[in-house]
Amino acid sequence: MVKRSEGGMDAEFGEALIRLLPNLRRYALSLARRSDVADDLVQITVERAITAAGSHDPATRIEPWLFRILRNAFIDMTRRQRTRGAEVDVFDIPEALPVDTERGIEARLMLRSTQGAMRELPVEQREVLELVGIHELSYAEAAEVLEIPRGTVMSRLSRARVALAEKLGIK
Repeated sequence: MVKRSEGGMDAEFGEALIRLLPNLRRYALSLARRSDVADDLVQITVERAITAAGSHDPATRIEPWLFRILRNAFIDMTRRQRTRGAEVDVFDIPEALPVDTERGIEARLMLRSTQGAMRELPVEQREVLELVGIHELSYAEAAEVLEIPRGTVMSRLSRARVALAEKLGIK
């Protein structure tokens, strides 16, 4: 068991936080769907995690704890935006498909199709699919992040996989 320093954060905690930044950013992108907002969410998550480092039990995995902080930050941000109204990013323009090999083009098109199909899933299904399928959290850890029973995670994941396969034309 690692003891926390007076400020609440130790070197092991800091290293784990840095190591998980790419995972946090991917999850933030899946929630926000905009890289600038995702970056803001990751920054908020890191700030909150450092502030609350003393409350994390070092005997448990840090990933679910961080994902919950990020998800709560996203919910807070979404609530604030509702009162502000619609915002449009002036730099939001479609990117041209770069010259690539046939295999690379097919992979990119499949990835875009999958991302588009995932965006069409209900939020509850998309969150579970992201946490379990991409971030490799266990059902119990995903349940902890989403604050739902483990069985609900399993049923949402099953429905998400079926719906995603249907949207992609996979049988």
